[in-house]
Amino acid sequence: MYGKALIATDLSDACAHMLRCAVGLKALGTTDIVLLHCFNIRDVGTLAPRLMELSKPLMDSQVSQLEAEGFNVSSEMVLGLPHIEIGRQAEEHDCSFIVVGSRGQSMAQEILLGGVAGGVISSATLPVLVVRVKLARVNGSVVCEMQDECDFLEHVLFVTDFSENAQHAFEHVRALAERGARTITLLHVQDRTKLGGHLEDRLEEFNRTDTGRLEVLKDDLQKRGASHVRIEIPYGIPKKDIVERTKHDDVSLVVMGRQGRGYVSGFFVGSVSDAVARYSAAPVLLVPMSR
Repeated sequence: MYGKALIATDLSDACAHMLRCAVGLKALGTTDIVLLHCFNIRDVGTLAPRLMELSKPLMDSQVSQLEAEGFNVSSEMVLGLPHIEIGRQAEEHDCSFIVVGSRGQSMAQEILLGGVAGGVISSATLPVLVVRVKLARVNGSVVCEMQDECDFLEHVLFVTDFSENAQHAFEHVRALAERGARTITLLHVQDRTKLGGHLEDRLEEFNRTDTGRLEVLKDDLQKRGASHVRIEIPYGIPKKDIVERTKHDDVSLVVMGRQGRGYVSGFFVGSVSDAVARYSAAPVLLVPMSR
């Protein structure tokens, strides 16, 4: 399920740090990587050939970095609209998923690979893994606080609203259980904004029903080798509670369905998955609906 990854790079030092985290992809079964840098046609125009030539040493360095970790690596430098080209190249190269790195907390402020992350996430037909690059300023210099690698299987947090999209995302949790995920938490947030007032008196009933649903998922995972599966059903605001949950118990990966059908206001932007992608303290795997 994760054999071949497309990793989008802007060739910056921050992305070089993010590639160290790619070592953790080995535990998912990743053996092959396509490293892609897309020059935005709106910015570079006819300068693209010269910029590609000047950028080749940086690309070669990042390829060597990944090859040193044992991956089979191919590289591409292309001209186009990044949020479209990244998804297109991933499909063309028959990749299993896409990896992008985040350097901040607001896609609206264009901090993720030149501001294309929202477009990549909402338009890609493949799962997108968002890895946050933790930077800090020390003695006037920007340094990376990331560990040498990410252990994505340490504690997987699966977020579900029991929708069809969430059920499709659960297929990935099954795969992670089979790959040896050590702890899996199944999380459903009872939405206070929807239940408050006229339905709040039925909260206990809803909790019983949803606990039963999660128990079915738990049993499924245990049959696939997961030994430590937890169930959590808090009452609150999904966007806020899920993001807050990523800050505790060493959550190593969040898995959830991607809401939305395109990069259009009212679909992805403002959704729960949008908020988690922006603010999660842990890497997030967003799974689109199956085609």
